[in-house]
Amino acid sequence: MSELKEITSVSDWEQHVSTLPSSTLLIVSFHAPWAAPCKQMENVLQTLAAEYPVTQPLSTSWVKINAEELSDISEAYNVTAVPFLVLIRNGEVLETVSGSSAARVRNAIERHASKTAAAGTASNGPAAGIDNNGGEVATEEDPEKKKQELFKRLGELVKAAPVMLFMKGTPSEPKCGFSRQMVGILRDNSVKYGFFNILADDEVRQGLKEFADWPTYPQLWVEGELVGGLDIVKEELENNADFLKPYSVKTNGDTAAAAS
Repeated sequence: MSELKEITSVSDWEQHVSTLPSSTLLIVSFHAPWAAPCKQMENVLQTLAAEYPVTQPLSTSWVKINAEELSDISEAYNVTAVPFLVLIRNGEVLETVSGSSAARVRNAIERHASKTAAAGTASNGPAAGIDNNGGEVATEEDPEKKKQELFKRLGELVKAAPVMLFMKGTPSEPKCGFSRQMVGILRDNSVKYGFFNILADDEVRQGLKEFADWPTYPQLWVEGELVGGLDIVKEELENNADFLKPYSVKTNGDTAAAAS
């Protein structure tokens, strides 16, 4: 049976990829050790991997990567939050899955795990949130069902870390002044936080506005609850200087705890 292997260096990653047959489905799980959903996802993937025998040539390969420690690899695959799954065959990204939904992960892997599925029209590129059950190709999806699935994903994202920042760009390259100021506040308070670049996912960008009933970005979430935008965070700190203290860490450099 297959097992989930830890990739610990860029050279380890390059060597692993170079040895895979072109037909092998490479399942890559990006994670962060501090994020509880990542631990859940690891259990899911270990269980799924055990369902796939080791074949010759290798049909599937299962690896996990610390998104923070190997940020070069994370950036290459546009990892903006964890857990984040990337399915690759012969160097081509077939599909990505953000979040800890076991059903979405299983469906995505099953869609691409065989040569037959890989050759079908349903597997040409990302599935864009469409779940195909039992091999059926869904050409249209019920809007209400799609919304429910999106909201479930958003509910997982806002809890991906105790402090989550949904921003334009990344902490190292903010794409708007408000996001830059919010990052500055978090760094000044030594807050360990996760982030999501909403410019990289329009579905999240538009959906979170409705989910949060908050129309602008950046948005700061603490323990799965919306605090608000920049003005609200500044006001909270003015009223209570220790507002962010429970999430403060004494570290040097960038304290952002999400894939950057």
